[in-house]
Amino acid sequence: LFIGTNASGKSNFLEALRVLQGIGNGFTIGEILGGKPRTATTGAWTGIRGGSRYALFTCAEDTDEVTIEIYGKLPGLPERNWEYQISFAPECGELREEELSVESEWYLYSGSSKSISWCGERDDKAMESQLPSPAVVPLLGTHRPFPECRHLNECRFAVRGMLANTQRVDVSRRMLEGYSEAPPVQRLGERGEDFAGLVREICKDEKKKDAYLSWLQELLPEQVSGVGTLSGAVGDCLFMLRENSGEFAAPALSEGTLRFAAMAATFFQPELPNIMSIEEIEGGIHPSSLRVLVELVMRLAESDDTQVFATTYSPTVLEWLDHFDNGTTFLCHRHEATGESTIRPLTEVPHFNEVVQKSRIGDLLVEGWLEAAL
Repeated sequence: LFIGTNASGKSNFLEALRVLQGIGNGFTIGEILGGKPRTATTGAWTGIRGGSRYALFTCAEDTDEVTIEIYGKLPGLPERNWEYQISFAPECGELREEELSVESEWYLYSGSSKSISWCGERDDKAMESQLPSPAVVPLLGTHRPFPECRHLNECRFAVRGMLANTQRVDVSRRMLEGYSEAPPVQRLGERGEDFAGLVREICKDEKKKDAYLSWLQELLPEQVSGVGTLSGAVGDCLFMLRENSGEFAAPALSEGTLRFAAMAATFFQPELPNIMSIEEIEGGIHPSSLRVLVELVMRLAESDDTQVFATTYSPTVLEWLDHFDNGTTFLCHRHEATGESTIRPLTEVPHFNEVVQKSRIGDLLVEGWLEAAL
């Protein structure tokens, strides 16, 4: 969970996740930052906020590069750690350097010499290969195998798959109240596309449907008696809630109800992502219903399948967290003098652990104590 004032870096962090998602999908740097139209084989990709022009830290006068570094564990092989780093110049879309390492194997792409170097477990001497043309797609996102590096190839494809399997949830009412087409829907779109189609898939499984309905009844316990879809003229469908004997289609429902229903539906998707990011989890939702949604998010995050990143301005959300969640609740703070943002867990904010014993964490957020303590 990420908290902090406006323009403190919360959304920038989520945008960095989208850059990594674009790399996993095999897009070029230019496509990742600026966007990509829908094709016959891929959906449309919305570029990051501000595009390539604003991707670079504007106060950095000595470099024109963006560098992202991440690390993790391989699926099914938690003992095998991997690290990945990429540097690129956003304005010209040039890949400068890229490195992936897993245990004793690594590969390095150098943009200056347009070459790839790799080293295997049984070879103390690095091998080098010249690229036939400048690389515009990060190598992590390509299908190109590296000879004699079978284990590294397996790791590269696994990491690429994890990054590509990311879902951003930032729904809009216009998308949620629209019709979904006939093909089966496995996952909600970034802005809420195919919401009704996803609910139709959920309702095909009676167990999932009952579980989903029980969460919706937490939102409107005295009113919701059923959930489903209304059929359109060409096999499409529209989201519907049943209240007593009446059926109410999506356009007749409040924005908060639609948003809650869409957010809850993401946790019952046939295909759950490895990474899910949620902008302003409290948006348009009453505090009493928000608690139900936070419980859903916490339950999903407890599984080994999906890692959830969410931003919030709500002191109410913080009040519902247990004390051990302070280590995974991060304060984003932008320094006035340098313009740089730092992100640190609440447990590393000076004196937080002592002060929170005497004061409500929500009050510390509202009063600005957290920022003042840095």
